[in-house]
Amino acid sequence: MFFISSFLHVSVHQVTVFKLLPLYFPSSFPISKIYFNLFFFFSFSFFNFSKPLFSRLCLNRSMDFAKLKRMLCYWIHQIVNILLRLTWHLLHVTIHLFYFAINIANALESHLISKGLLRRYKSLHISKLQYLAIVIESEDCRTSNVIELLQWLADLGVKHVCLYDKEGILKKSKDFILEKFDGATLFQENDVLLDQPLMTLEFASFSDGKEAVAKAANVLFMKYLKSGSTSSYQGEQIFTESQMGEALKTVVGGNGPEPDLLLVYGPARCHLGFPAWRIRYTEIQHMGPLKSMKYGSLIKAIYKFTMVQQNYGK
Repeated sequence: MFFISSFLHVSVHQVTVFKLLPLYFPSSFPISKIYFNLFFFFSFSFFNFSKPLFSRLCLNRSMDFAKLKRMLCYWIHQIVNILLRLTWHLLHVTIHLFYFAINIANALESHLISKGLLRRYKSLHISKLQYLAIVIESEDCRTSNVIELLQWLADLGVKHVCLYDKEGILKKSKDFILEKFDGATLFQENDVLLDQPLMTLEFASFSDGKEAVAKAANVLFMKYLKSGSTSSYQGEQIFTESQMGEALKTVVGGNGPEPDLLLVYGPARCHLGFPAWRIRYTEIQHMGPLKSMKYGSLIKAIYKFTMVQQNYGK
């Protein structure tokens, strides 16, 4: 391409020179004049023909460079995308393998605990566990599993248990559970947490949580209206914690004891609406689905609670 441009440049200069040469020759030389005119014509025609060809070559070169640039950006994007996908999948596989290893280790430890092969779990200070709450996902509330779990707790020496599920399925089945599980009585709000031969059971649901607070607030509001506190001369009425506690005593499940330990059986790692004012100092542990409950895991959870030193503020 450089050769073509140089040739065209030289040809233009030659045309200019040869066009001026006849001026220096006399008119008696017609052949030279014809020769110069023909050379000028062909040179000019060749220049006009080669100029668009040269322009197309330069344009094709720029188009090829832009196409090459787009292809290079496309393949770089594809390679980076593949590397990111591989990194993402590798991270997921690593996390799944990590949790799989943890589940295998926990299952093995639970099996060893249930067989009594680990000495430190043999001695449980069950006296520290005065009141135990068990939160169960409503979709996993199987009566057979609940009765088996209560039997394990009775064998460990737990005397006071609260069974909670959000939909109130356990509360509706409390008569059946008390009938199938021998050696248990229904817990009353005025009962004292003392050692006794029979296990006491309390049944709670979501209605004993937020709905109980709403009912208690309604009770306080009615007392506020009856006392004539709506008068603008008596100032603003402030409800104290003791008044709220008295109002909660009037609703179902409002005056139950505070559990020392709360075991959550289900996919969610939360208390699923268990009354919040009853778990101010409660230890909460997630146990996994109820259908995959293990005796060794129950012992481990209670052992961890008995080994924890709780510090209460002034």
